[in-house]
Amino acid sequence: MSEEDLNLLGQLDYSVLQQCMHCGMCLPTCPTYTETLQEKSSPRGRISMMRSIADGQTEVTKNFAEEMYFCLGCLACQTACPAGVDYATLFENARGEIERTNVLKSTKRDLIRRWTLGWLFMKLSRLRKLGKFLRFYQRSGLESIVRRSKLLTILPKILQDLEPLTPRISPYFTSDYHSQTSNPPNPQFRVALVSGCIQDISFAETNADTIEVLRANGCEVILPSEQGCCGSLHAHNGELGLARGLARKNIDSFDPERLDAVIVNSGGCGSHLAHYDRLLKDDVNYAKRAKIWSGKIRDVHEYLVEIGFRNPTVGCGFEAVTYHESCHLKHGQGVSDAPRNVLKSIPDLNFVELHESDWCCGSAGIYNITQPEMSMSLLDRKMGNIKKTGVEVIATGNPGCAVQLQFGVEREGESFLVLHPVQLLAAAYRAEIMEQ
Repeated sequence: MSEEDLNLLGQLDYSVLQQCMHCGMCLPTCPTYTETLQEKSSPRGRISMMRSIADGQTEVTKNFAEEMYFCLGCLACQTACPAGVDYATLFENARGEIERTNVLKSTKRDLIRRWTLGWLFMKLSRLRKLGKFLRFYQRSGLESIVRRSKLLTILPKILQDLEPLTPRISPYFTSDYHSQTSNPPNPQFRVALVSGCIQDISFAETNADTIEVLRANGCEVILPSEQGCCGSLHAHNGELGLARGLARKNIDSFDPERLDAVIVNSGGCGSHLAHYDRLLKDDVNYAKRAKIWSGKIRDVHEYLVEIGFRNPTVGCGFEAVTYHESCHLKHGQGVSDAPRNVLKSIPDLNFVELHESDWCCGSAGIYNITQPEMSMSLLDRKMGNIKKTGVEVIATGNPGCAVQLQFGVEREGESFLVLHPVQLLAAAYRAEIMEQ
């Protein structure tokens, strides 16, 4: 980790640490506190520990580290806070300090982090090579053979339990679709799409539908070939130096000054991308451009509403839908009504509001891998609410949520489809053409 990341909690503007009034308004919104009823697992409890470390009263300990990684980082507390506490900044810097002090250091953990955060997610070309291998594994029949052969039983139980969470690989990548299709002849807007990491290899169909919908609403859609991972996984796991490097690469690749908007259809990525200005505020070469970049970031639903998207004239082929809110889309970006507006615009599609729609599903980046017990408890709660809606489709605007919810559907033997709201809008637009 670079020198600029040293003593992160101590280097924070102290007013950020002082904002918390310890009023407790965050407590009912915090999934980990609600499950455990332990003060240390609440936002204000975690902030108290951070402040103590920043003041030099206590050291970073293994217990503190484990508590900070027990936090989902869902930011529901940030929405609920009457004092405007910037929990996202505190959360990322606390994890950065944990990694700096190496209190969780182990050979196994270091190897995993070095391979994933330090190598695999640093270049999309590496992810695509992995995607091609998994695509062959899943589509050739090897996956079925391995599952029937009981070979998976030799793995540790945690890996056996998580194997069904492996996302399905799309038949193509986003660039394949983009290169074979064309922009409208007289576009009104010029935008660029963030294709994402997992979004690109496992949800390329969602990206394709996003491009289709934007073009249908007068947008020229650019797909920068040199773009990389947004860096949210790195920032949320204490690797702020790597996150800054990825941010600089994306700003250079997109050239945001020449765009009307940078479009994101992944809630988790969008929340991080929108805060490049905060991440690079001390970078003399990129601070100004990062501020322009953050001003251009738009969630796809948000942008469609902003430009006055065209309501479809026919339905999308489904009768009823509910909407699960991505934590970082609502709490990180403040986008909540726009996805509902998109869904409600589709004729003959009954929108059923989901109870606790903004309660975390337990995905939270890699939380379902690092904290499987709590993750599955949250998924049980979410699936219980979904089953009460009686709908066909669960719509959500984040790939991590989609994978988690699909796992919940299959685990419980349900028949819900999990789709992105833009996929339903794209289906309605295509149905219009079929009717002509």
